[in-house]
Amino acid sequence: MTAAISTAALTKFYGEHRGVIDVDLEINMGEVFGLLGPNGAGKTTCIRMFFDFIRPTSGTATVLGLDSKSDSVEIRRRVGYLPGDFVTYEKLTALELLEYFANLRDGNMTRARVLAERFNLDLSRRIGELSRGNRQKVGLVQAFMSDPEFLILDEPTTGLDPLLQQEFHKLVLEEARAGKTLFVSSHVLSEVEIICDRVGIIRDGLLVTVEEVSVLRERALTRVEIEFADNVSAADFEAVEGVTDVEVSNHLFVCNVTGSVNSLIKAAANHTVNKIQSGQPGLEEVFLAYYDSANDRVDGGGSDAA
Repeated sequence: MTAAISTAALTKFYGEHRGVIDVDLEINMGEVFGLLGPNGAGKTTCIRMFFDFIRPTSGTATVLGLDSKSDSVEIRRRVGYLPGDFVTYEKLTALELLEYFANLRDGNMTRARVLAERFNLDLSRRIGELSRGNRQKVGLVQAFMSDPEFLILDEPTTGLDPLLQQEFHKLVLEEARAGKTLFVSSHVLSEVEIICDRVGIIRDGLLVTVEEVSVLRERALTRVEIEFADNVSAADFEAVEGVTDVEVSNHLFVCNVTGSVNSLIKAAANHTVNKIQSGQPGLEEVFLAYYDSANDRVDGGGSDAA
């Protein structure tokens, strides 16, 4: 099966400044893939090379089996795209703008109106009058309205309130169930955890890892707090698998656990437990852990405006 995106040693320098370096990535058709990284890590640089908005310094990229340089027009025809900085004609109303895009890309205005209602977007207002969040809604509608087989969305929930973020997540999952492929660039870790099948973490222009979300979650730290009926000591838990950063104050025991908490629960059962609380593993800890572990391997020189 043709990969949705395939890159080989994809590299971009802006003069002496680093963009991305030797990115090798393959995204499968029908999956939701998340590219995680803070601002300046290189996420937008990758996306711009997929569309031939900028040319790589070296390396190659294909989208839907098409060469990103020689077949860029066909790629843009077949892919729905939301840029991270959605800027457009401010004097047009949202409806006029969507009609313009519909004429350019065979967009479906019936679908556009349904999406606008779903995101509570007033189509009668001029783009220049809209808030950042409402402009983002227009960008989302134009990306989805042509019912593309593949969508590339750069920081798609920027400016949206929490309820509309949830609505976006529902839309993505609906599209995934319908067999669509989605590439989502984000620095919102909880969002990627909800909607993505696999996640790539990019740091200082280098792709640090690509993993299934379930695998990353297994590596996350869980903060556990246990209140015992009697006093305990840190020595009672020193040999417990995955337990680190132990803090003990009389009856109260606090620690971090990497992966499963099963061994800790078994050790705690040797005492009388009054109460136990834990934080659910999230990608935040994994994300930071990968960044920390990469510090010794990555030269972070230079900067990337994207």
